[in-house]
Amino acid sequence: MVYATRGLVNVLFDLAEDAEPEAINVVLASTPAGEFDRDLGLDPETPVLTHFYLPDAGRPVAAVFGMDLGTPVGRGRARFLTHPQGKLELTERDDLAAVVLVAVPPWDERSIAAFDRTGARLGLSVLDAEPPQESFA
Repeated sequence: MVYATRGLVNVLFDLAEDAEPEAINVVLASTPAGEFDRDLGLDPETPVLTHFYLPDAGRPVAAVFGMDLGTPVGRGRARFLTHPQGKLELTERDDLAAVVLVAVPPWDERSIAAFDRTGARLGLSVLDAEPPQESFA
């Protein structure tokens, strides 16, 4: 089962709608369930998708050096991809990650699904939970 916050999913749908008819490819990050302010009813180590990294972050460096500096090390083991004119499935042309969320129009909860890197469909649970506040040191 893959878990994601409703806030994250809604923002991803907004990004997808704004980019349409172009596809988007966004790196996602998770927060362990035990770090939330309330009990989610999950094992404390269960990853919950809570954040995304802007697709254009680090693009100039990546173009020159071939390195993705827009995603912090150790983060981003999941991706959100859209198929504006495609099917709700993982394809051979998609960038892979441990977990891939794929969405198609009309950009709602019935048009998003989770897959593992082999293309097998996984359960997706959207949680009404806010991730913990982060502060900059």
